Amino acid sequence: MDTRTLLEWSAKHHTPNYGSRAPICLVRGEGVRVWDSDGREYLDFGSGIAVTSLGHCHPRVTGAIQEAAATLLHVSNLYHSPPQIHLAKLLTEHSFADRVFFANSGAEANEAAIKIARKYARETWSDDRFEIVATKNSFHGRTMATVTATGQEKYQHGFEPLLPGFKHVPYNDLNAMELAIDNRTAAVLVEPIQGEGGVHVPSDPYLAGLRTLCDEAGALLIFDEIQTGVGRTGRLWCYEHWGVEPDIMTLAKALANGVPIGAMLTREEIASVFTAGTHGSTFGGTPFVASVALATLTTMIDEKIPERAAQMGGYLMERLGRLPSLGVPVKEVRGKGLLIGIELDGPAGPVVDACREAGLLVLSAGDRVLRLAPPLIVTETDCHRALETVVTALKKVRT
Repeated sequence: MDTRTLLEWSAKHHTPNYGSRAPICLVRGEGVRVWDSDGREYLDFGSGIAVTSLGHCHPRVTGAIQEAAATLLHVSNLYHSPPQIHLAKLLTEHSFADRVFFANSGAEANEAAIKIARKYARETWSDDRFEIVATKNSFHGRTMATVTATGQEKYQHGFEPLLPGFKHVPYNDLNAMELAIDNRTAAVLVEPIQGEGGVHVPSDPYLAGLRTLCDEAGALLIFDEIQTGVGRTGRLWCYEHWGVEPDIMTLAKALANGVPIGAMLTREEIASVFTAGTHGSTFGGTPFVASVALATLTTMIDEKIPERAAQMGGYLMERLGRLPSLGVPVKEVRGKGLLIGIELDGPAGPVVDACREAGLLVLSAGDRVLRLAPPLIVTETDCHRALETVVTALKKVRT
């Protein structure tokens, strides 16, 4: 099927909410590269929005998919299944958590976090303790609860009235957070590094300060690690950079390297309020997806992939940091590991397009931030090629 016909069918049959789709059809991937329906090759520095962290068609992941598909796809959570049990055990052994709830997406993981936080607060403190304090410029999902938690009006417009019980304060502002927390606060919900909002890295005291504020108020601390988790920032979990453990953590994106999954991790005491029938998911943690996630997470740990992300991220950050002094139109470079934001002095969209035309897929994060989130298996040669392409695109768009 030719590309033109495919794009015409897409325009005719899809809902128009993905209006900014690039005019290409991707049909194949291998490692850090993908190919479109015209046979053109691209270096993938977006990873499906920080999802395919082990790259495309990784042999261990592909093997797990093939074996699981030929063994058992689905049995529902009315029954136990070994892959789900092994995955929960591995997650708890390598994190702060004691218990895991599996869902299908990051939004569902955040929904579970919000629900369990509210239930815990009501049962532990009082019936009127239900508010969630989140931050401006955040992104937590597109369901009604998670879009309400998201601190960006552009995602909320047209879906009002939003749900009650949410407050928003500026990110990286402990004073504002302290003023917002009161005896109605059930939990504070933050991304350790804001991803969609522009790759904003907090100051060193911020997460520790949130931990202290929550402890003093009896509120729970929720870290949304949907984009930052599973090695992306150079540690298995982003919170490890600051040595601050949350009460609840949410995961998705890279956990199964492209197969849809979400997870909500928490401590024993908090998990105890999710009694029989209080929450559930038909497809959460099926034998198939749990097998793929287990292969993904095992590979991350066994092959020290987060350490590789830290090394390659350092390489990219150091070279990108030189660009302003070389006259390249870059205002700031920020990030950790292989989650990198390049703040521009103009719109990021034209630069994304120019990179794609030159064979490099990158992302934006907000209107003026170029986001690099390549597979964590990326090589120095790949990074060098991407840097050259980005610089050329920036100069092209500027002129």
